Amino acid sequence: MITLGLHDRAGRRVVLHEVNDDNWRAVADVAPLDSQRRYVPALAARYLLLSSREGVWHSMAVCADDTVAGHIMWGRDEDGSYWLGGMLIDGTEQGKGVGRAAVRTLVDWLARREGCQELRLSYHPDNTAAERLYTSLGFTPTADSSGDEVIAGLPVSDGRPRALNSPSL
Repeated sequence: MITLGLHDRAGRRVVLHEVNDDNWRAVADVAPLDSQRRYVPALAARYLLLSSREGVWHSMAVCADDTVAGHIMWGRDEDGSYWLGGMLIDGTEQGKGVGRAAVRTLVDWLARREGCQELRLSYHPDNTAAERLYTSLGFTPTADSSGDEVIAGLPVSDGRPRALNSPSL
């Protein structure tokens, strides 16, 4: 379990759990809002398959108290950077601060991993909700892209993401 002790707006504690025999079905069934399906898959099951088949990504269940509310995954690039990927918060759980707490938790945990100097993620430029979330947490667009997605980075120093040192985040 990974936690920063953060809560969503309903007061539920948001934690990240390894995907396991007890929660994988609930994670696989996580579905975005219909309007988001041009940016993410229809179900988190696709991300679980990427994690299990490619050996690059590590899937995590995003839980609000005891409820699986989403999926997020992470990986390490050959250049040593750590990536956040495949975040999908169930449509019924959106707008409650679960996604923000999940990203903050994973960012903090990854930043403390050996050799972490930068965190990266990507998002479609038309996905303004994702862009707002990530920039509010300190991610800034880089000159790089991945297909049609913007790559954003967050520098890490001394095991802390630079932007998370701000008390306002």
